[in-house]
Amino acid sequence: MTSTRRPALHPLSFALMLGLSASAWSQTTPPTPASPATPPAKAPAPTPERSRPAAPPTTKEADNPTQLDRVEIQGTSRDDDQRRASTASKIIIGREEIERYGDSTIGEVLKRLPGVTTGGRPGRGGEVRMRGMGGGYTQILVNGERMPPGFSLDELPPEQIERIEVMRAPTAEFGARAIAGTINVVLREAIQRRLNEVRLATTFERDHVTPHFNWTRNDKIGDNGDAYNFTVNAMQHKRLDDIDSQSFTQRFDTTTGALKSDTLLQTRGQTADERKSLNMTGRLQLRLDGGDTLAIQPFVMVNRGSGSSDSRQTQGPVPDENAFERIKYDTSSNDSSSRSAMARLNLQWNKRIDERTRMETRLGAGRMTMNSSAHREEDLDSTPGVSYRTQDDTTKSRDTQWSVNVKLTHQMENEHNLVAGVEGEGTDRSQTRGCYEVFGQTMRGANCAFLADFGENVSASTRRLAVYGQDEWSIGKQWGFYAGLRWEGIQTDSTNNQGPVKNTSSVLTPLLHGVYKIDEKSREQIRASLTRSYKAPNLNDVIGRLSINNQFTCQPPDTLCGPNLINYPDRFGNPDLKPEMATGVEIGYEKYLSKGGLLSANFFYRRITDLIRSQAELETVPYATEQRWVIRPRNIGNAKTYGVELEAKFRLDEYLTDALPVNLRSNLSLFHSAVDGIPGPNNKLDQQPRYTANLGADYRLRSVPLTLGASLNYTPTTLLQQSDQVLNDIDKKRVIDLSAMWTFSPSVAVRVAASNLVPLTYGNGSIATTPGRIVTSESTGRSFTVWTLRLELKV
Repeated sequence: MTSTRRPALHPLSFALMLGLSASAWSQTTPPTPASPATPPAKAPAPTPERSRPAAPPTTKEADNPTQLDRVEIQGTSRDDDQRRASTASKIIIGREEIERYGDSTIGEVLKRLPGVTTGGRPGRGGEVRMRGMGGGYTQILVNGERMPPGFSLDELPPEQIERIEVMRAPTAEFGARAIAGTINVVLREAIQRRLNEVRLATTFERDHVTPHFNWTRNDKIGDNGDAYNFTVNAMQHKRLDDIDSQSFTQRFDTTTGALKSDTLLQTRGQTADERKSLNMTGRLQLRLDGGDTLAIQPFVMVNRGSGSSDSRQTQGPVPDENAFERIKYDTSSNDSSSRSAMARLNLQWNKRIDERTRMETRLGAGRMTMNSSAHREEDLDSTPGVSYRTQDDTTKSRDTQWSVNVKLTHQMENEHNLVAGVEGEGTDRSQTRGCYEVFGQTMRGANCAFLADFGENVSASTRRLAVYGQDEWSIGKQWGFYAGLRWEGIQTDSTNNQGPVKNTSSVLTPLLHGVYKIDEKSREQIRASLTRSYKAPNLNDVIGRLSINNQFTCQPPDTLCGPNLINYPDRFGNPDLKPEMATGVEIGYEKYLSKGGLLSANFFYRRITDLIRSQAELETVPYATEQRWVIRPRNIGNAKTYGVELEAKFRLDEYLTDALPVNLRSNLSLFHSAVDGIPGPNNKLDQQPRYTANLGADYRLRSVPLTLGASLNYTPTTLLQQSDQVLNDIDKKRVIDLSAMWTFSPSVAVRVAASNLVPLTYGNGSIATTPGRIVTSESTGRSFTVWTLRLELKV
């Protein structure tokens, strides 16, 4: 009698499962599993780091509905196949994973991956960070290209995404501006089959109902292999949030340390925001003679937004000797509007030179315009009917961007795959700002005082040139290696009333990756990387325009400003910034399971020099009679960070006999960092938590066409010593998501999703200590559950 043996648990596998069972689960769901009787496929050979589109199905397959279903299932399994075959550590998130929970933003999709955090309120996406590192350590690309300043991943709806590639370590081809890692978002591709999808959705948040429409069309053109894809997405967002902040100031005698006085300042109010957007992407794929291909990809985004806020602040007694701390107004109201538009066209030409050599040329050009206006009124109860101050502020900016990339690939007979390339990129910014103030008591109207010194117009340009080479090869069936070298130079120029500004930097980054397959079938493998990466100052860091804090503005009859407090600083750029450099090490273990799953552990280490951090310091400024606190990005010294990322995703019946085939996903990432020159123990890198955890499961019922999914994302409270004077407190996040999809037929489905169930209050705080004064600040607000109802049609 033959008995069925369950897979034996590898010691490391057992440790991973045990460590993850109490934590969280990532979104990188296992591919559709094969039958247990199906023998495992031979592992694919290592491929170059830039993923190539999968080969389209044949015309016969495209015309046969049964064959189409089979091709779609195989397509999802390629996510882990590409991850396994890549020499450098890479995670692929395909269409099935993107759609699994019905997320409305890319940030919500990515938050379930190992080590990925978002900067917004729970359930609302936000800035995406790898390894918990904020402040631009994560390189964000769209189709392998950098987007203009002001672009946010949240502006891209998930329906327009083909896949997301997450690279933990830099490569020569994708660029080394990736100390934490790289996220490359690939837009929908043209494939050789007909697809006509319409999705109608409605979201509900705090009694606001907002619509969402998406249409995706894909089809072939003729019989020569040409195809096109076109996606239109229209959506609206309405959000209502509370303002609840307070600041408690304690004043001490600088000699004796005795408490002299204290004052509580409270602010209460509400903000409302509404945004409408229209996004269009397309791709025309043409097959030329000799095996050449030409892809034309337009990308258009249009956004309109409006916002308003009303708040009232109350303040306790302030001694006469500290009279400058007294509030100048009791109530304030703001109304704002904004418009932005971005249009970009990318061309990609693949030229087949011979059987082993190809050349890829990519050209891109685009423009982004942003116009905003704001009206602010401040009132004082002691002068009813007369505004203390009104301010009208308008900003118009235009960014023009171009890029040229040429890559040559040559496959040698001895398993070496050589790649060499050159990249050029330019961004030109033109910005005009107008600001007009009226003070009620004197009825004086004038341009805002600081514009006299810093001007209304700013022009800036950035030029980037890069040259790289890489070699990827295998030795036998178990060893794969990658070696790359990249040089990159960046120059930023700007002009304003203060004169010209110039910032130039160049870096040379060597990159090494290796993978060892413990067995020839590639079920288990070990990865290692040794790299150099860097973070260049961005345009806003270098030319950031002056922003004077509203609490301590210049006021009549003075022509200059007075002092301010450290918790109400002004903000300015820094043209003298140097790039951060980092030496990195990665060591990872991966085990691929027979039913489509993965167990992995990855260790990383980064040593960073010339760390950039925004810190407040007292400065002598031309617009004030006394020194004022000003926040600027500054190079403050060196830092290090390291951590472990654990991941487990598998079918429950992989290890438990007679269990339901529930797909389980979990990950736990532990982080540690230390910044030299700042007192510990909380001298961490910006925004980096102690750990992040994810837990998720989904199951397709056998008796009814219903698929259920649930996930939990958790990030603990974080204390961060920002400088010698300031300690920040970042609140915890706990996000519970549920989803259910009922499939009426292959062409009709309804999905219901809830994001951020059991919402928590979310906020941030700080303690600022200066001679004779301690200021404790706190800002909190409620978060809300977002419900989504979506009808999915295949016409």
